[in-house]
Amino acid sequence: MIKAYLAGPDVFMPNAVEHARCKIEICAKYGITGLAPLNQDAEPASGQGADIKWTDIFHKDIEMMEASDIIIANLTPFRGASADAGTLVEIGWFLGRDKPIFGYSNSARLFDQRSQDQTSVIPDPMCGIAVEGFDLPDNLMIAGAVLEGGGVMITLPELGQDEPFDALSVFERCVSLAADKLASRKDRAY
Repeated sequence: MIKAYLAGPDVFMPNAVEHARCKIEICAKYGITGLAPLNQDAEPASGQGADIKWTDIFHKDIEMMEASDIIIANLTPFRGASADAGTLVEIGWFLGRDKPIFGYSNSARLFDQRSQDQTSVIPDPMCGIAVEGFDLPDNLMIAGAVLEGGGVMITLPELGQDEPFDALSVFERCVSLAADKLASRKDRAY
């Protein structure tokens, strides 16, 4: 069975464990094993006492990514106009290893619109700097990594309306698209 690393800022939600369980169940419906990097079982490095260090979490996440065949990334804007920075590092990791990349966003608004909306609330410290105007769901490098890595564009809400951050309908469509795309690539080993 294909193993999917379930990346995204969902790990910061107050109900992260329950939310991850729901995502894992959705993946199973489509024949995919979902691996959620919750790190609730991360162990401190040898000799470090009871405190879990950020480096322990980093290394545990890398191990989980190495054990995964694909990434399904939550690219819903997080604390800004764009996706979570850690999730973007994880996408780059998968891209660099030529592993399939699938992504979704619960935001129907495009990156340039979100960027302009943000600067209307928080003054832009670099006035006059251009905002990408390619009508993409996020920065062109993110959209390009997902399209080139998985063969489908970032999955967005169907009705053109933002979904709540924790909604799972767009995630499920992304998982379904990933399963279909991977089934059509049966000649490739995962």
